[in-house]
Amino acid sequence: TIKGPAIFLAQFAGDNPPFNSLDAICGWAAGLGFKGVQIPTWDGRLFDLKTASESKTYCDEVAGVAASHGLVITELSTHLQGQLVAVHPAYDEAFDGFAAPEVRGNPKARQAWAVDQVKRAAVASRHLGLKAHATFSGALAWPYVYPWPQRPAGLVEAAFDELAARWLPILDVFADNGVDVAYEIHPGEDLHDGATFEMFLERVGNHPRANMLYDPSHYVLQGLDYVANIDIYHERIKAFHVKDAEFNPTGRIGVYGGYQPWADRAGRFRSPGDGQVDFGAIFSKLTRHGFEGWAVLEWECTLKHPEDGAREGAEFIRRHIIRVTERAFDDFAGAGTDDAANRRMLGIDR
Repeated sequence: TIKGPAIFLAQFAGDNPPFNSLDAICGWAAGLGFKGVQIPTWDGRLFDLKTASESKTYCDEVAGVAASHGLVITELSTHLQGQLVAVHPAYDEAFDGFAAPEVRGNPKARQAWAVDQVKRAAVASRHLGLKAHATFSGALAWPYVYPWPQRPAGLVEAAFDELAARWLPILDVFADNGVDVAYEIHPGEDLHDGATFEMFLERVGNHPRANMLYDPSHYVLQGLDYVANIDIYHERIKAFHVKDAEFNPTGRIGVYGGYQPWADRAGRFRSPGDGQVDFGAIFSKLTRHGFEGWAVLEWECTLKHPEDGAREGAEFIRRHIIRVTERAFDDFAGAGTDDAANRRMLGIDR
């Protein structure tokens, strides 16, 4: 049975109560009916990653804060730090703000800082007793996602070779700590669909800790079959974001969005239940494949107020979680046959 509902706190954290401390935001989330929280490790108002990686006592205290509100910590997130593990120069300035002030403007120092951050998250996750970790892969090839001008032979291969080389030592740290890395498959990352995930997976030797965070909203906006994706990759899906989306192309705008703001794009994110994602099919498919992780609301909507999205999202997830049955629906009609009877029914012993 999938666990939930849980909520990713990144989009809600702020300077005003109840969003400015872990204790207060956990009280708010619990009041809405959530059972778990996914914590962004870059937000010092909620979490101190360095201390968490060095102190089991601190992690016990953090878990205790959540538990005081009836919550558990589902995963830690290093989305922003993971992004900085690999940054194409075209994005240097745009992504520089994700880093600590002391390494901004210095790509090599920024990358080293990001790698250290993600490794620390592996240790902190172990201290918290977590089994999965949410992050981004970063990207070196993304500026060349559309093949015009024609990509030189070997360009993409070189990008993925380098991406794998940067992540392999990090994956080994996660292996040492017994935690899965769940890459959110996301446009803007080199791991943005199944094909790119497989290219990466091959280069890290099918590393058992290299896994997926499944978020169907990013597949809707690409025109990818998000239900079939579960059949293909269910063994690698270790985390789940419940986020809705819609894609309504017009005579003017399609997949690429025409440089329009989110509200005017053909593809845009919506609060759960307001978009086009078939969550009934998703929860059924994940349940069929034995996914035992958390259903975590990630609120991103260009129209609805976040607090309304959170309140509605808790109930939305609760309604979709399928409590797995312990017996077959037609057990009442069982005849209690045995091997000998089965052989007679098949005519084997005649």
